[in-house]
Amino acid sequence: MSGPESNARLTALTGSVLLVLLAVEGVTLLSLRAMLSWHIFVGVLVIPVVALKLGSTGYRFFRYYTRRPDYVRAGPPHPLLRLLGPVVVLATVVLLGTGIALIAVGPGGGLVLTLHQASFVVWLAALGAHVLGHVGRLRAVGADLSSGDRLGESRRRLLLVAGAVVAGAVAAVVVLPHGAPWMHWMRVER
Repeated sequence: MSGPESNARLTALTGSVLLVLLAVEGVTLLSLRAMLSWHIFVGVLVIPVVALKLGSTGYRFFRYYTRRPDYVRAGPPHPLLRLLGPVVVLATVVLLGTGIALIAVGPGGGLVLTLHQASFVVWLAALGAHVLGHVGRLRAVGADLSSGDRLGESRRRLLLVAGAVVAGAVAAVVVLPHGAPWMHWMRVER
């Protein structure tokens, strides 16, 4: 299996892993003061996973619009999802970018903090609709992982996603100490 089906399976697997990581990130919001280090860690960890998801989705987009026959036969996403896609991408990039910028500028982020919070609201609404539009594909992830399709493709997808998670974890370990001013500020200033 290759082409659009394999790409769809990679996108679904990556999306499933992202849902779990983003749920963990959401839990940190329940007590940001107590869980700020986890918020920063998971926020950085998801960046390579998001990049993989954007890459697989972008590849499908590119192949469809450059008229590759198998991608044309597979068809485009639902029109509402095509309209929502750029909003999800832009909100995600702004949310993650401002999160990294907040680590760099430290407490008192002012405009950057406001942009981070505002992009979160837009991102949450857009992502919620995006997930609802693709929830049917999530069931295929379990079937894909248990099917052993031609013994290598599922493993390759798993290795790609695992590699993105490992790269994110390494980046998070490197970046986390730079978030120390925020953690200190949260304990002292508030």
